[in-house]
Amino acid sequence: MKLFKKILDIINKPHPAEDPVEERGKFMPNIDLPVDEKFTINFKKNGGKFIYCDSIEEIYESFRNILSENNWSDKKIFCVNAKLKEKFEKLGGQFSSSLQGSSAFITTCENLVADNGAILISSNQIGELKLHDLPDNLILFATTSQLVNTIGEGLRGIKNKNKDHIPTNITTIKHFNIQGEKNFLNYGSNSKNLYLLLLEDL
Repeated sequence: MKLFKKILDIINKPHPAEDPVEERGKFMPNIDLPVDEKFTINFKKNGGKFIYCDSIEEIYESFRNILSENNWSDKKIFCVNAKLKEKFEKLGGQFSSSLQGSSAFITTCENLVADNGAILISSNQIGELKLHDLPDNLILFATTSQLVNTIGEGLRGIKNKNKDHIPTNITTIKHFNIQGEKNFLNYGSNSKNLYLLLLEDL
């Protein structure tokens, strides 16, 4: 997982084709990319904003930058996770357990899904709220150990981790560009402006 910075450098470097897989013919066999590289490519294709951090200090600095960039330093930040609130509230924003009037929502997730660049969440993060109930702006704190290849792998992990009480309201967020052009592929989906703060923990 320490290769993340190299991967990001390669992906962000300007070159003719954004996705190395697209350079191959459509009848060529698929290249089996590492899970971290596959997630990064697909997440960015979906319109997500990706910030990779080596340490919790870098996470905090990036969070401050997000608040500053969006003028959220004195705005309400919706948060239902007490541990997350304790970590971040001293850095800025007015953390609130009330959804009303919130400019952004900060949360964790169950998993980061590599094969489609989606975020897997459940009632552990959003209770019984629906995606459309949440603010358009999401700040997600996750770790590299939460990367999985497929949604199925993520669901098995949720079941194994929560044997006594399997969470409900399991869903994915896949479209991260609320200004993006609508088409039939994302019709009916709930697009969110999503910042991913990803901490290296492996």
